[in-house]
Amino acid sequence: MRISRRSFVAAGFVLPSLAAGKTGGLKLGVTDWNLRLRGKPEALALGARIGFQGVELSLVPAGDSGKLELEDNALLERYASESKRLGIAIAGTALTECNRVCMASEKRAQQWLGAAIPITARLDARVILIPFFSQCELKQASQIDSVVSILKEHAPAAERAGVRLGLENYLSAAENAKIMDRVGSRAVLVYYDLKNAFDSGHDPYAELRWLTAKRICQIHLKDKAYLGQGVIDYVKGMKIIQEIGYRGFANLETTSPSGSVENDMRRNLDYIRGLLG
Repeated sequence: MRISRRSFVAAGFVLPSLAAGKTGGLKLGVTDWNLRLRGKPEALALGARIGFQGVELSLVPAGDSGKLELEDNALLERYASESKRLGIAIAGTALTECNRVCMASEKRAQQWLGAAIPITARLDARVILIPFFSQCELKQASQIDSVVSILKEHAPAAERAGVRLGLENYLSAAENAKIMDRVGSRAVLVYYDLKNAFDSGHDPYAELRWLTAKRICQIHLKDKAYLGQGVIDYVKGMKIIQEIGYRGFANLETTSPSGSVENDMRRNLDYIRGLLG
């Protein structure tokens, strides 16, 4: 019996050409929080159905226990088996609560980082996003000094596990590079977000070229509207990302203006894939 491509898509299956696309080695993922499935295994199935190659997972605290939910081995294994079953990678993990519980000053956040390293290695995700926004934005030299000390403490374990610690913040590329140099570990890199750079007055296109792929562990793609209709020139941005030789995950962190997460994510994914193809 001959089954049409349309029948496969209607049934919710993702064909290989849709899942991978012609991306020149760059992999396209999505954040679970923008799928509105923060910390939920169901994010993997939705990401696969839309056509992403990976999903970036939130590392959610387990109530007031001081631990992360994924320190539960049963839940951890569920994620790992679902990833394998669906054929979709776990693109990375993210300590999203560190925008509220600050890495620079809170012991809880530092304990989460220690726990996140073996979790991320078990999921073969390889990148942990450490964000510094909202009340945890890095504004003072003392905060940066504290973060450097914390990263120095955890970087050896990350190196042994083959995991990279990604810094995402409003600092310039040069300021982040100084942090990396002070830590002195190949495990500490920049998690680059073009829109964050633009919003903080930096030139994302010049910074990408200056950082090169050697200093970037992962990338977020977003804008205030659909990609291609906002303030970021993604035609230029994606060309530069390819030119500098970046071959990791670029994860969509896009909103859903229409109210349909699945339709809007697919629209943005198709747009980026079209630029790369």
